Amino acid sequence: MAHTTTTDGALRRLAEAYRVSTTYSGFDGQEREVPEPTLRAVLDALGADAGDDAAIEACLAQRELAPWRRVLPPVVVAVAGERTRFAVHVPHGSTVRVTLVAEGGARTTAPQVDNWRSPRDVDGVLTGQATFEVPEGLAVGWYEVRAECPEVDGGRAVTTPLAVTPRHLASTDRLHGRHRWGYMAQIYSVTSGRSWGVGDASDLASLAAISGEQGADYLLVNPLHAAEPAPPVEPSPYLPTSRRFFNPLYLRIAEVPEYAYLRPGDLEVVNTLAAIQRKDNLDTSTIDRDRAYAAKLKSLELLFTVRRSPHRQQQLRRFVAEGGQGLQDFGLWCALREELGEDAPEWDDAAARPDAPYAVEARTRLSDRIDFHVWMQWLLDEQLEAAQRAAHLAGMDIGVIHDLAVGVHKQGADAWTLQDVLALGVSVGAPADMYNQKGQNWSQPPWHPERLAEAGYLPWRDMLRTIFRHAGGIRVDHVLGLFRLWWIPDGQEASEGAYVYYDHEAMVGILALEAELAGAVVVGEDLGTLEPWVREYLAERGVLGTSILWFEVDGDEPLPPAQYRELSMASVSTHDFPPTAGFLEGVQVDVRQELGLLARPVEEERAEARRQLDTFFAAVAADGLLPDGDATDEQGLVEALHRYLAQSPALLFNVSLVDAVGERRMQNQPGTGDEYPNWRVPLADSAGNPVLIEQLPDNARANSLVRAVNEALGNRSRLRSVGEPGQPEHTDRTAP
Repeated sequence: MAHTTTTDGALRRLAEAYRVSTTYSGFDGQEREVPEPTLRAVLDALGADAGDDAAIEACLAQRELAPWRRVLPPVVVAVAGERTRFAVHVPHGSTVRVTLVAEGGARTTAPQVDNWRSPRDVDGVLTGQATFEVPEGLAVGWYEVRAECPEVDGGRAVTTPLAVTPRHLASTDRLHGRHRWGYMAQIYSVTSGRSWGVGDASDLASLAAISGEQGADYLLVNPLHAAEPAPPVEPSPYLPTSRRFFNPLYLRIAEVPEYAYLRPGDLEVVNTLAAIQRKDNLDTSTIDRDRAYAAKLKSLELLFTVRRSPHRQQQLRRFVAEGGQGLQDFGLWCALREELGEDAPEWDDAAARPDAPYAVEARTRLSDRIDFHVWMQWLLDEQLEAAQRAAHLAGMDIGVIHDLAVGVHKQGADAWTLQDVLALGVSVGAPADMYNQKGQNWSQPPWHPERLAEAGYLPWRDMLRTIFRHAGGIRVDHVLGLFRLWWIPDGQEASEGAYVYYDHEAMVGILALEAELAGAVVVGEDLGTLEPWVREYLAERGVLGTSILWFEVDGDEPLPPAQYRELSMASVSTHDFPPTAGFLEGVQVDVRQELGLLARPVEEERAEARRQLDTFFAAVAADGLLPDGDATDEQGLVEALHRYLAQSPALLFNVSLVDAVGERRMQNQPGTGDEYPNWRVPLADSAGNPVLIEQLPDNARANSLVRAVNEALGNRSRLRSVGEPGQPEHTDRTAP
């Protein structure tokens, strides 16, 4: 868009009207102004005309008038137990009746309340505003608001969705009374003797069963979101193609029921692939997702041809019906991506949208392939359900906690199917901070706040429902993004962005509503630069925060764990740091030095890392948690840190699986791509030997850490002796 001269004040008034912040605080505490080119680009992405002062004034006037052009707001979000008001616009002097209809059909009349507003001319019609109220006694859930006015649309009802959200999550209230711990694991890195070189849904179930018997109440895993439909696939689970659907890489082939009915020749093919892939379970160098996925796809294509029993075919039909158009569009994108690849010109024209000519034609021509991708989602649904069931059978009262990535790949399925509610021409990221002085660009398109609202937040709801379907909880990565996101215009540096604000009452409220309906726990990763009131708001809604030992400091001193937040999930470290054993050795400094990422001399970095460790261990020793004031070995130091952290009132306590087995290598080095094998590091012990899931029950180091955690939290394991009723024997019968 060509721009003429505008006054700075007019541009900034327009930005404020669109909830674009014109300033921001840097990590150094200094307030900075957002440059004019950035504001223009962000406003363009929001659909605002900032061409000149006249255009800005016209845009502001239209924005003020927009609500009056609607009979009902695009969505109403209320809090149970509170009276929430909303406006209804009809021709002045008209009567209007408003009814609230529950999903089950029950109807409630919305009372009108006094709130006089002068009528105004709207496109030649004198329009009045009436105010109605959501009754405070309405139960949590989804409703439809129906407004009926004889002078509007011939008296036919105008509708909009209503979400009555919980004031405070009941799932959080149920956590009080005792402290719970759980493993956090990158499930792709955790294999068994039956895996195909990558951890899968069956490994997830096994890890849940083992840790549940050890006393764990949950298992926090990396995002299992869908990646590309065929190799090569993006290794980062935080850059998926879809957040609503799952990655078939995690399917266990032998646990697909139709496996038992493969034709002999096809069975031989699958068994051969399985034998080849199982060799990778003992390779501790890097995970080869592409080879594993190629082998699984070939096997799944053979399984897809096996005739399903009538009852399984019925279950598939039900799953497809429940998935609706969103599932079909995802299958279509997968089929098109296989056919066209990533960079075909059709994506910019003939296949630019699900309703574009090429895509419409492909729905019929590629119907079998669409069905194949939909079928794999059904298999994933079955296997993830089995994993959650295994967790509960092992005694967990929460089970699997899924991780929700911040966004999706710009050329992925969600970016294609949900483009009407995403902002184009910008990416999500973060401003400069002390760890990334150039800022971060995550190459993900953000939700368009107004278009998402116009859609009734249904894309957000549908995504959450899929994740909660077989989950005991969710961890929302960068939960601050439900309040504001750092938008970076295409072609600009990551530091040259601006914060765009969202309706957090709606975003967090609907998250809480879907969690309440599923009985799930919600944890928000609330680290980084944030406004002080955000954590208070999340706590009021029952959303747990995140406390990381190394980040909990008061000036230069560790914050005593007793002063941590109760409503939080506490961990010694994160996946962006080395495992604790590696952190003690300074692996984070070594890796950054090798990659040329240090901002100061390596000697200074090592000294600072040593100073930080000395400071923390001085606090640990002062609490009497080191033998004679000093641990004698690495394992003792790791366990001492966990005992120290366990003194916090945090309701949830993470034990990293890599800490349990003594792994030293980090899963991810921020700021790198192929320079470091991010998200491709298989689980190994302190000596570099592979650790398989079936070995975990007898892993002395893991058992020692688990005992330390159980003792510190006042919990106990649920282990039974082998041979007692209900105790499974650990066998290793080979199967694909």
